[in-house]
Amino acid sequence: MNVITICRKELSSYFRSPIAYGVMAFFALITGYFFYAGVAVYIAQMMRSAMMGQAIPMSVDDIVVRNLLSNTAVIGLFLIPMITMRLFAEEKRSGTIELLITSPIRDIEIILGKWLAAMVLYLAMLGITFLNMSVLFVYGKPDWRPMMVGYLGLFLLSGSLLAIGTFVSTWTKNQIVAGAAGFGICLLLWVLEWASSFSSSAAGRVAGYLSVLSHFDSFSRGVLDSKDIIFYVSMIVFGLFLTARSMESMRWRA
Repeated sequence: MNVITICRKELSSYFRSPIAYGVMAFFALITGYFFYAGVAVYIAQMMRSAMMGQAIPMSVDDIVVRNLLSNTAVIGLFLIPMITMRLFAEEKRSGTIELLITSPIRDIEIILGKWLAAMVLYLAMLGITFLNMSVLFVYGKPDWRPMMVGYLGLFLLSGSLLAIGTFVSTWTKNQIVAGAAGFGICLLLWVLEWASSFSSSAAGRVAGYLSVLSHFDSFSRGVLDSKDIIFYVSMIVFGLFLTARSMESMRWRA
C-alpha cells in the first residue's frame, strides 16, 4: 500500500537525521523531570498527612498522572512543529517535490503517509512516558481508565496539530520557516481559550471553542466527551484537507 510505503520512507528519513533523536531525548528529559517532580510532591504530601494523622488530600492520579499528561501536551506544542517542518519543505528544498507530485501516487496517499509517519514518531515519544507510568503501577495503584482517556486526548490533540503542521510545511522549502510558522499557528490555536475568559460575546465563545486546549481539559480529568472527540477529528480532517488543496496547487504549478 502506497500510504505505508511513504510512511516507512518518512520514518527512515527521520531517523537518518538527528531530528528524531534530539526531539525524543529532549522529550524524555522534560517529561522525566515532570514525573519526578510530581512523585516528589505526592510523597511529601503523603508523609505530611501521615504525621498529622490525616487522609491524603489528593490521589496519585490527580498529582502525578493528570499533571504529567497536561505538561506533556504543553511540551508537544513546542516539539510538534519540529516534527512536521521537514515533511514537504525538505522535498521542496531537495527538488524531489516535482517527482512526488507527478508520480502515479494519489495526493491523499502522500499526505496520509507523511502525516502517519509524524504520528508514529510522536506516539513513540509518548511511549517513553509509559515507562514513567509503569513505576506507579509497581509501587502504587493508580486508576488506569482515566490514564488511558488522557492518552487518547494526547493522541487526538497531537494528531490535529500534526495535521496543521503538515499543511504549513507545504508553504515553503525552508524548514526553519515552516517550523516557526507551524509553532505560531499551533500557539494561536492553543491560546484562543483565553479570549473566552476576557469576553462573553459570541465571538469570544467561538474563539474559546476553537482552542485545542479547552477540549483537552476533559481528557486530562479522565472524562470522555464525544464533542471533544468530534472536534479533534474535525481538526485532523480539516488540516489534511488544506494540505490536499495546497498540493493540488503545487501540481498545477508543476
